[in-house]
Amino acid sequence: MENTTRSLAFKSKWAGRFILAAIIEGLFAVIATVLLINPINIFTSNTYYAPSRVIASNGAGTWLFTGYISFLVVGVVAMAVTAIFYLYIEGIQGKPYKGITNLLAWGHIIFMNVGVAGSMFLMMWGGYLAGWASAPVSSGGEGLNAGQVHVQILGGLVDPIGGLVLVACLGALLGGLGYLMRSRAN
Repeated sequence: MENTTRSLAFKSKWAGRFILAAIIEGLFAVIATVLLINPINIFTSNTYYAPSRVIASNGAGTWLFTGYISFLVVGVVAMAVTAIFYLYIEGIQGKPYKGITNLLAWGHIIFMNVGVAGSMFLMMWGGYLAGWASAPVSSGGEGLNAGQVHVQILGGLVDPIGGLVLVACLGALLGGLGYLMRSRAN
């Protein structure tokens, strides 16, 4: 009796690239987590300045937490899940990316990573600075009120963060267009 079982070898260069991007983003997430938790007082021996305290202080410091969580969800998890779409099209449907769809996939991975990482890390940095600036002067902070913090620190970050979010959206649109073109091709 002949062996009729055949091995399915799924090949997808783009799935591998997105998994690699998710791994690299995951490394950055681990580094950010260590810095946020500040387990050995990396920033200062005065734990008042620790990022974990800035997050817990509410107010502008929540930008730090929001940026961090958004980076984990969009930068790491979404990047890994996106690889499944490429695996499906290239590996299961047997339609490897080439020509214009290959360029669209490059735009997807580059713009998405630059936009997500740039916007979220800028948000985290701004949240940290804002939380520190709102700390009382007696604790070494600037003692700025919420209005001052938003005007002097966070207000200048809104447009760059928004611009980087648009870059990420452009990457997602390019990827979506590439998905449609490649999946519908014969």
